[in-house]
Amino acid sequence: MSSDAEADCLTDASDNPKPKLPTEVWVLVSANAVIAIGYGVVAPVLPQYARNFGVSIAAATFVVTAFAIMRLVGAPPAGLLIQRFGERRIYISGLLIVALSTAACAFAETYWQLLVFRSLGGLGSAMFSVSSFGLMIRISPPDARGRVSGLFTSAFLVGSVSGPVLGALTVGLGLAMPFIIYGVALLVAATVIFISLRHSALATPDIAAEQAISVGTALRNRAYRAALLSNFATGWSAFGLRISLVPLFIVEVLDRGPGWAGLALATFAVGNVAVVIPSGYLSDRVGRRIPLLIGLPVAAAATVLVGFTSSLPLFLVAALITGAATGIFISPQQAAVADIVGSNARGGTAVATFQMMSDFGAILGSLAVGQIAEHLSYGAAFAVSGAILLSAAVAWLFAQETRPKMETAHTAARPLGPEACGEAS
Repeated sequence: MSSDAEADCLTDASDNPKPKLPTEVWVLVSANAVIAIGYGVVAPVLPQYARNFGVSIAAATFVVTAFAIMRLVGAPPAGLLIQRFGERRIYISGLLIVALSTAACAFAETYWQLLVFRSLGGLGSAMFSVSSFGLMIRISPPDARGRVSGLFTSAFLVGSVSGPVLGALTVGLGLAMPFIIYGVALLVAATVIFISLRHSALATPDIAAEQAISVGTALRNRAYRAALLSNFATGWSAFGLRISLVPLFIVEVLDRGPGWAGLALATFAVGNVAVVIPSGYLSDRVGRRIPLLIGLPVAAAATVLVGFTSSLPLFLVAALITGAATGIFISPQQAAVADIVGSNARGGTAVATFQMMSDFGAILGSLAVGQIAEHLSYGAAFAVSGAILLSAAVAWLFAQETRPKMETAHTAARPLGPEACGEAS
């Protein structure tokens, strides 16, 4: 093939603004939505279900905490299992564990049985969350990783918002019914994924041709270290701060009823969903660093503003901006990790460490912001959270760009040669 023809082939490929995504992407995006909807169905009834065993409020809420702790503890072993057996097997195994353990919660006869079943679900959740991100890296075209990350994130967000609504409709069937519904839904999802990915060359490549990217190797990369910090900040602000402190802020500072807390959290989510896919697509065009260096500082400033609002309308505007700013950097940071790991290597431990930072941030953030608000003020808690987001932006200032050049991306996606252009025509 001549060099001119080669250049023409690359030009035609890079001129395509939206490369067609593999079917495997849509399978996993759909599964992500089902998982999030099911989690949203179960989450609102879980503490009340635990209280039926005659335990204290602290014990009832610990069932929720135990799930998060086991997710955090289970991430490193999940990464090692992925290195050994591959993403697809661990993903399906994790789904089955969560499906069976969640359904078993409906038949728990004691509080301790419920705690054990829910803790097992946390381990399974770690397995499928780490492996799903690994699969996303493997099946995403190199020049569409930001777009695919945006689809994954938006599917989870939409599912998380619609799940509690569906849960409210099913609670009339009894507190145990949401667990059965979620368990059955996950069994169906696992079956569909097994059938859909069983013969997929993208999901199950030639193991002999693979490399393993360890977390030690990844840590030598400045962009990976920056991604760890920004994902920690994401967990702290998007999960720890908002879930634990925003409802209290609405009631105690803005003097509104608990019902307004749901509207506030929905406002964050609306801003996030509206931006996350476009920002991922943008990062495929201009690189990962630009959206990160815009989104993180804006999110930091808006988070501080939220903590010092004194009226509900201003709070909702600040919440919408904060959610949108968070949506700007979530997809690019995931795409950056995908760039570092690459499609032809197993990066189970590197991916697990990245995922753990979000869980660690959520757990530590939920504990820390409560203490700061109690001993200092709500404003101080939001200001500290803003400072953490800003520190992540500083880390990205010194990180290199990870997005592969368009020519490199298309070369990795398919081999150059007469047959490559023949397939494209």
